[in-house]
Amino acid sequence: MKIALDATTLEWQQKARHFAEQELIPHELYAEMHEGRLPEGVAKHHKQMAIELGFSAMDVPQSLGGLGLRQVDQVAVWEQLGRVTNALCWCFSEPMQWMFEACSEGQVQKYVLPLMRGKRKECYAITESESGSDVVIDTTAEACEGGYRINGVKWFVTSFNLADFLILQAQISSGPHAGSDALFFVDRDTPGIEVVRTPLFSHTFDHHHPELKFSDVFVPAENRIGAEGEGMRFTHSWFRRERLMIAARDCGASARLIEEGLAFAKEREVSGEKLIDKQMIQAMLADSVTELWAARLITYEAAEAQDRGENLKSQHARCSIAKLHASETASRIADRVQQIFGGRGYMRENCAERFSREIRVDRIWEGASEVQRLVIARALIKRGLEGM
Repeated sequence: MKIALDATTLEWQQKARHFAEQELIPHELYAEMHEGRLPEGVAKHHKQMAIELGFSAMDVPQSLGGLGLRQVDQVAVWEQLGRVTNALCWCFSEPMQWMFEACSEGQVQKYVLPLMRGKRKECYAITESESGSDVVIDTTAEACEGGYRINGVKWFVTSFNLADFLILQAQISSGPHAGSDALFFVDRDTPGIEVVRTPLFSHTFDHHHPELKFSDVFVPAENRIGAEGEGMRFTHSWFRRERLMIAARDCGASARLIEEGLAFAKEREVSGEKLIDKQMIQAMLADSVTELWAARLITYEAAEAQDRGENLKSQHARCSIAKLHASETASRIADRVQQIFGGRGYMRENCAERFSREIRVDRIWEGASEVQRLVIARALIKRGLEGM
């Protein structure tokens, strides 16, 4: 299944594939049996190696010391990192283009560039208990002397346990922009931040997703990201990119699942015959390959459309199409491959079992499949098939 990629993209693909296969995958089972954690020395080595390979600088402009890679190069990297379970590929932070548009020079130097260098770690406090297909921002930011007071509760604050600052979205509660929203940098050690609870989830990650309460948390005015009222615009930019990279990771997961299922079917004997010779098994693998091929084509074309500078609304729809198709494809492939493995596919030591739990959330976060369908349908209604 070769997609026509140029020499630069292929080089990045091979770097990421080697890192995934040689450095990360060998530690999956240890992580699975130790609540997602790796020995301190191993985790530190992975982080340092990822930074040295340039993964943390992919989306950073060259003028600021980054690599400024094309989206197609970044998709190639994240596709290969998606072959890894237990979120071991989350070993580095990654500044994104929207941050350099939104942030002041001081914020870039204090918060953003240290992510690239591995000196800081971020998390996002966006979601609230009532969030879903509707955007709900009940957390408030009230202007006060020198800044804002933040009050509210955020859910699913992924990686809070490993982060030292948050990017928080809140509704402005006073002044000329009351009712609009904004983003803020909030240092984790700021007084008034309370961990309400840390729920357990289906996957085994070292990145927790706690519920946080903010009680009169003071944020200086210089920590507001962009202007009041601009928060949702920057959030949409973040969603657009993350939806594309989720699609890429799901393509990588799907490829590994197919390869593992094929290898097992070739070795497994049933009633004196190889499992791979059973036509129902062949059909399951054939369906999986066909769906993966389509997902990869959609995902890489969405990346190339961004690199070509196509209409932003068109890019938004393309990223939704990619996430919808790739995430649902990955779930179907994981289910088929588990079935091919039989009882072995229900064991946590089997990557098919881990993937079946881990990729389930890809149909939920950064916009559930139902939300992606709404985005796609609205684009169709407004601009027609060709206009999409």
